[in-house]
Amino acid sequence: MSTLNELLDRAAREGGRRVAYAMGERTMSFEELRREVLSVAEGLRAAGAGKGERMAIIHRNAPEFVIAYLALSRLGAIAVPINFMVQKPDELAYMLRDCGALGVVTQAEFLPGIAAAADKCPALKSVWVSDRIPENRASPLARAFAELKRPASEPAAGGADHACEDDVAAILYTSGTTGFPKGVMLTHRNLVTNCDSSIKRILLTKRDVTVCILPMFHSFAWTAIVLTSLRLTLKCVISPSIAPPKPWLKAMGAHGVTLFAAVPQVYAALGREARDWKTRLFLRFWAFRKTRVGVSGAAPLAPATAKTFRETLGVPIVEGWGLTETSPVATVTPPDDIRLGFVGTPIEGVELKVVDDDERELPRGAEGEICVRGDNVMKGYWGLPEATAAAFTKDGWLKTGDVGLIDADGFLAIRDRKKDMIIVKGLKVFSAQVEAVIAENPSVEESAIIGVPDEAGDETIKAFVVLKKGCCLEKSALMQFLREKLDAYKRPRDVEIVDSLPKNALQKVLKRELRQRELAKNAGPGKKGA
Repeated sequence: MSTLNELLDRAAREGGRRVAYAMGERTMSFEELRREVLSVAEGLRAAGAGKGERMAIIHRNAPEFVIAYLALSRLGAIAVPINFMVQKPDELAYMLRDCGALGVVTQAEFLPGIAAAADKCPALKSVWVSDRIPENRASPLARAFAELKRPASEPAAGGADHACEDDVAAILYTSGTTGFPKGVMLTHRNLVTNCDSSIKRILLTKRDVTVCILPMFHSFAWTAIVLTSLRLTLKCVISPSIAPPKPWLKAMGAHGVTLFAAVPQVYAALGREARDWKTRLFLRFWAFRKTRVGVSGAAPLAPATAKTFRETLGVPIVEGWGLTETSPVATVTPPDDIRLGFVGTPIEGVELKVVDDDERELPRGAEGEICVRGDNVMKGYWGLPEATAAAFTKDGWLKTGDVGLIDADGFLAIRDRKKDMIIVKGLKVFSAQVEAVIAENPSVEESAIIGVPDEAGDETIKAFVVLKKGCCLEKSALMQFLREKLDAYKRPRDVEIVDSLPKNALQKVLKRELRQRELAKNAGPGKKGA
């Protein structure tokens, strides 16, 4: 099995009328899923979505997200899942224009941002809306998603041979060294092999039940939950949003979820809530009553968070590591050998090494840049051959930009990020992009952005700002300025006006010194960790 099309066909044969997805009162069997995919594929074909064409998906978790994605795969077209929290028209337009998206599958709530971006996207022809289109928010391009459904006969939409294992299945945008998003090209082989290897490491079986609370546009949710559920024909309980948590916690208990996947701050929040004995009873003996393992990824997991979660709810957490460019899983903690502070060992078919700045491999225990090789590694960056070449070592290993070490037993520990990437609630924020926006304020001379870790293992963004000589700018005024320029998750939560920034001889800002200063301040007298 090497394509998403084959994955779906096999799931329909083996899963049949068993429930594939449950969302509220709505359910869909594996047979129904395939029929819907074939039907929508015919409509997408009529809309111009042929082999190699791109279509964006800006949609909350729902069966329609999966249907649209797999319908595009059926045609050999390319799905472009985009973070629905990116609603600034310029950034959204950049991604839609860069990939040449001919259409968007979305929901009514995202129409205003798409409509504002559409004028800058000449290739965009249609916007397919899965729910009702409000008259006061309708775009001239908006169409009902239901209109895509057409009669389909076997073999529908050209059959599974319309996609080959080395064809690009998806383009996922991630921030690059310039601060502009880069489109990561993932092939059918990348996704299917990463799914299979993840299943083997986590020891999933056909008796498991999954829940998808993380957004499907994120590679972690897509591979670790959506594709693994299809591969093993597992019931997947879908939540359209991570907040509020009570609906999906109730649904977990009702459906007997056995595999839970989340980012560290979700585990930290649940651990805090479990301090209340009534809540702990609900979580342990209802929501997580059948859960045998939790999987954490997308950001570092604090050992204290994992320990608290296991002690209060009785569920061990295995941690994974990877990046969009690795589809995304590269390492996972073996369930029978959980070591706090480590992110596991390479999954099947993946190799790791640590190198110095000259790309020379370092011995076990030495810190350096982590490099990856395997069938999970991306095909490259969309339309960026030079950036693609720069992402690999001379001998063909992907340079991750993360600094870490591999111990004597082959376990990986992450020490730092080589690039100045900040993880906010599992989402990446590139500091150069935020700094560029701050620089647009006429009173600002320069700034530096860092991520400040909190007790939940998450990061908040802090800005250090130097004002131009003779200028005066209140912190509240700058925060208001940024509210108008940046999406919520990219905005600094704290701004400190300073006289100067620490720099080296080449006048490069020493962000490590800023981080150390902030950590020392937070660990001062009377504070936790002192």
